[in-house]
Amino acid sequence: MWKSPSSSSYPLNISFFIIHLFLLLLIINQHVVVVIVSSQPLYTNSRWIVNSKGQRVKLTCVNWVSHMDVMLAEGLNHQPIDAISKSIINMGFNCVRLTWPLYLFTNDSLSSISVRQSFKNLGLFSSILGLQANNPSIVDLSVLDAYKAVVASLAKNNVMIILDNHISKPGWCCSRFDGNGFFGDEYFDPHLWIQGLTKVATTFKATTNVVGMSLRNELRGPLQNVDDWYRYMQKGAEAVHAANSDVLIILSGLSFDKDLSFLKQRPVNLTFSGKLVFEIHRYSFTDGDTWSADNANQACGEVLNDMVSRGAFVLEQGYPLFVSEFGVDQRGTNVNDNMYFNCFLGLAAELDFDWALWTLVGSYYLRDGIVGLNEYYGILDWNWFDIRNSSFLQRISVIRTPFQGPGYAETRPHKVIFHPMTGLCVQRTSLLQPLELGPCSEAEAWSYAPAKALIVLGTYFCLQADDKLGQPAKLGMICSDDSSKWDIISDSKMHLSSKLQDATSVCLDVDPNNVIVTQTCKCLNTNDTTCDPGSQWFKIIDSTRTTKITKSFLQIKPIIQFLARNFFGSYI
Repeated sequence: MWKSPSSSSYPLNISFFIIHLFLLLLIINQHVVVVIVSSQPLYTNSRWIVNSKGQRVKLTCVNWVSHMDVMLAEGLNHQPIDAISKSIINMGFNCVRLTWPLYLFTNDSLSSISVRQSFKNLGLFSSILGLQANNPSIVDLSVLDAYKAVVASLAKNNVMIILDNHISKPGWCCSRFDGNGFFGDEYFDPHLWIQGLTKVATTFKATTNVVGMSLRNELRGPLQNVDDWYRYMQKGAEAVHAANSDVLIILSGLSFDKDLSFLKQRPVNLTFSGKLVFEIHRYSFTDGDTWSADNANQACGEVLNDMVSRGAFVLEQGYPLFVSEFGVDQRGTNVNDNMYFNCFLGLAAELDFDWALWTLVGSYYLRDGIVGLNEYYGILDWNWFDIRNSSFLQRISVIRTPFQGPGYAETRPHKVIFHPMTGLCVQRTSLLQPLELGPCSEAEAWSYAPAKALIVLGTYFCLQADDKLGQPAKLGMICSDDSSKWDIISDSKMHLSSKLQDATSVCLDVDPNNVIVTQTCKCLNTNDTTCDPGSQWFKIIDSTRTTKITKSFLQIKPIIQFLARNFFGSYI
């Protein structure tokens, strides 16, 4: 417990000394400590989501499926609700995108069914036993009240919640011809949809952790058209805001939520402001056989250009972007997923957008006619207890913390060099040691000058290619020659290329010990569709995040040793 100076066991002058020493260390390290506390409701400030204090709150969510035939959040036959809610926070997520079917809130005969009866109707008797063991309090609730219980558990455990209208008729989503795709489809009455949105917004108005509502998932199908998108999405947004003015309004695009390009010509017209967010989705399979048929650099370039031109451009228009679905096979054996994710993670760090991973789900009660279907895209394993791939969680930790935004001006603007394949950044442990990969919280701060030199911020030292292939990249003070110029090349725009003294082109790479080296550039031949350039993919990221400033530049002896080694060929 904090004590006032007068009651402290320490003398007053000692307390002042400690405080001044702390402030001096902050000045030396060129940053200010900022503690961001999330406080609801949330708002938008240009491209950022912010809290009531104007500080950025980055949504780093995971999807929890609750729109299937049983109309109950998945996994409750394996673990107690609170245990799942706590695990979400423990895994580093701050938010859940909780799906719901429209009929759960608009069809009384469905919503009043007990959880027990819903499972009996589908022959899921073993799941009932699991529910009785792990969540006995919900078995005889109506499915609607059980949904409310899940929301309450998430809120109690300080998880922010995005309520996502995923589908109308409960079941798996999505196809072009499932009758749930667009306004006017068999199961998609726009007037009933607005009633449902209003009811949900009203129902959870008092739950402050419900910070947003996603109005409809993956609009699609033969009926989709821009005019009806504006007509009904604007009506839906107004209805939600009228019922609950605190929540963010999240609008999805067309073509399975990958196309918002129509917004370039015609903005959304709403009576309110400071609440509008746009969402898109992206998986490796979004782009057909691109990742298997094309060169990896070429595929990455095509996908990123498409994501920006049809979705991420809204950031430049002054709206937040919520990539509310992305994900990969957590077993790590899907080659296309792996290449896609190296590419995607680079963009996610560069654009610093909000996101929701698909999915939390380890297994389903019933999907595609299979009881207990294993979800290999799930963060949790089949039993909903073990983490399926802990290295993946570690890898995405870099995009959980903002690189920039209101409240994160901790230090002057700089660059960090990010390596998507590992989720790590380039850092140095000392002036005399090779550059290596490490946590991005300890990344080296760089400037990237018009002359294409990467210079350690606040110094005269720049990144240089060694004279030989496979050798560690080095820091030097002669920053005007070719070996100190780093071009961003290839269709992926993720290779950093320089030249050796003999004019040989090389690219930054990573050796098995995570040391930064230079090697022959990979996969530049677009006819090569089998190579994997992942180890050579880097992104230069804008940041105002605090970085570690190691003490070697504050010490004289290492600099003298560096000069002696580089200019006199010996150590002092």
